[in-house]
Amino acid sequence: MPKSSLAVTAAGIDFQNPVLLAAGTAAYGREVARVVDLDALGGLITKAVSVERRHGARAPRVAEFDGGMINAVGLANPGVEEVRDEHLPWLATNLKRAKVLVNVVGNQVEEFATVVAALDDSPAVAAYELNVSCPNVKAGGMEFGADPRSLTDVVSRSRHATKKPIFVKLSPTLQDIAASARTAADAGADGISVVNTLPGLVIDTDTRTPALGFGTGGVSGAGLMPVGVLATYKVAKAVKLPVIGVGGIAKATDIIQYIIAGASLVAIGTAVMQQPRLAARLVTDLEKWCGEKGVRSLDDLRGSLVWERT
Repeated sequence: MPKSSLAVTAAGIDFQNPVLLAAGTAAYGREVARVVDLDALGGLITKAVSVERRHGARAPRVAEFDGGMINAVGLANPGVEEVRDEHLPWLATNLKRAKVLVNVVGNQVEEFATVVAALDDSPAVAAYELNVSCPNVKAGGMEFGADPRSLTDVVSRSRHATKKPIFVKLSPTLQDIAASARTAADAGADGISVVNTLPGLVIDTDTRTPALGFGTGGVSGAGLMPVGVLATYKVAKAVKLPVIGVGGIAKATDIIQYIIAGASLVAIGTAVMQQPRLAARLVTDLEKWCGEKGVRSLDDLRGSLVWERT
């Protein structure tokens, strides 16, 4: 059988196409299986997993605004033991083609490796995505990704806990996202995810209070896309690692933008929460686009941005 034009190999993993569901979009898979054809996708990135159960931020946790969404879920999750014992077995049994990346969070440096080690025997797990946008409680709340020493420690400890690929998810607010990507690569990362949400505030004008129970939250949606595409370009130029482009994707040409900027894979979040069947449709649309443009492999597009017009 000839290789599909959409097939991608990244960090040693063979994906049938580059379209993933972003962390939090599909929870742990089972929650959306009736409305999303997960096996039509390249894969999914699970909801966050921490050592202990997290109850998350108070409601309301999500609010829409013109052009996007803001959320403050607070990384709510049932904890590593329940994910290992209940959620990963379902994924191992029910997903035949889509790959599973587990999103990992922690309050302290050592907690990332603890989660990775606890889940590493599961056949469902193809790779990990370390969310280093979390605050390091021991370091006064600074994001792990913003402190080179903490970032190195998180990645290197996780690297020792698994032989499976590790992607590191970076924040768009980092002063030098390319430098952070290089730090992660030097510490043993196999790939980089960019970007996480941008911090923002939406106000209910009737009550004059924040729309979210937590107050501030992470902004996502169409407006985040240029931020993600630029971050992808910077990171792809800085490191020789596969990049997962995240932010604002809603149509096939959005995916193409990320790939031209240097992404190997993309992850879709807000648009799929609004239209659950969109991701599978984008796979079809992407294949159609490649056929119309004579693109036989996404490798031919990757990193092909022409910066200066002729």
